[in-house]
Amino acid sequence: MLMRRYSFILRLLAVCLTASLFCANGADAVPGQRVFYTGHSFHMFVPGMIEAMVKTTDIRGHKLAGQQGIGGSKVIQHWDLADDKNVAKKALGGGEVDVFTMASHLLSPDEGITNFVNLGLEHNPNVRFLVQASWYPFDLPAPASGEPDRRIKDNAQRDNVKIEDLQAAINGWRTQIEAQVAGLNQKHGKACVFIVPVGDAVVKLRAMVVAGEFPGITKQSALFRDPIGHGQGAVMALAAYCNFAAIYRISPVGHTAPERSINAEQHAILQKIAWDTVSKYPLAGVK
Repeated sequence: MLMRRYSFILRLLAVCLTASLFCANGADAVPGQRVFYTGHSFHMFVPGMIEAMVKTTDIRGHKLAGQQGIGGSKVIQHWDLADDKNVAKKALGGGEVDVFTMASHLLSPDEGITNFVNLGLEHNPNVRFLVQASWYPFDLPAPASGEPDRRIKDNAQRDNVKIEDLQAAINGWRTQIEAQVAGLNQKHGKACVFIVPVGDAVVKLRAMVVAGEFPGITKQSALFRDPIGHGQGAVMALAAYCNFAAIYRISPVGHTAPERSINAEQHAILQKIAWDTVSKYPLAGVK
């Protein structure tokens, strides 16, 4: 009798321990992903920020699978990089990646996107590809023949650019990316390539600045460092929050990127902009 009672107590303790561990890890714990990043200077600050953000979550098993940055690059330049330097191809070819990011340039369609998708799916049928649709370099597109050039030449000129013109430029560029992504998903018979609408989120931020609704920043030009559009801290954090939302399909609210140039109130607003933008955009793949 004593042995049976002792055995029952041991089983009960085991059940309680299992339950406590389950609760500690979270019933809805998000599985970690092996993430590889490629891109240009509008994207390659993202990996370090996301690595820090993941540590503030219950995500377990996350891994930085690698990164490959080329300044001002089109995706095809990453594909064409010499094999002895092409860590992106090596990682995809080894089936070592769950999420692979790319940053679109103005070239569209970009055969580099197609090539990486084909290679990755060959070695891991479950890999997801994220294409960052960035904010527009120099704010607006190059003019058609005979039209005036409205691209900014000086960062201060951003203060006079209209939000509707910014959004129109983003819409045109993103639509081209959407066409290529739709074709790839149709070719492979499933949704495997997604778009991170960072450019749309940046336009929303700029609209808030113009409306006086973003504390501490009163001019659009204060969001950027130069005419081409390299972002200051708020833009960088916003891009990181958008990518985090697309990679893990959870809200970045409460998970702060390591950007000290902006305060807690500003971070909270950026997190909300990012989640609202990404979660409401169907091709981001966030349900």
